[in-house]
Amino acid sequence: MSTKNFPHTSKDKRAVSVPKHDVFHAIADPTRRQMLQLLADNELSIAAIAQFFPISRTAVNKHLHILAEAGLVSCRKAGRETRYKLEPEPLAELKTWLSFFEQYWDERLAALKHLVEADEEPS
Repeated sequence: MSTKNFPHTSKDKRAVSVPKHDVFHAIADPTRRQMLQLLADNELSIAAIAQFFPISRTAVNKHLHILAEAGLVSCRKAGRETRYKLEPEPLAELKTWLSFFEQYWDERLAALKHLVEADEEPS
């Protein structure tokens, strides 16, 4: 089987890279969504973030890694700490996708309203 259609694979097994997570995968987990909300106004360390969740710092780090791979957070070293902050630009992809469905439901609800009002008119 050819690997040309799979850019994250290689014939040399030592060179296989892990594909980055997309925004939709990153926000699929409720813990990661909560982390994004926490980071909306604050740059926080892993230790500070972990205080808000009933999970280990290792688990927090794994969630932050997924968010970082999706481009939703960035990190910087501050002494011995790594501090994270929200990078909202990738959320525009979500907004675009959701706006399609917002328009879809607006149209469907308008059609339903028209149908109901037409049925209520006296004969």
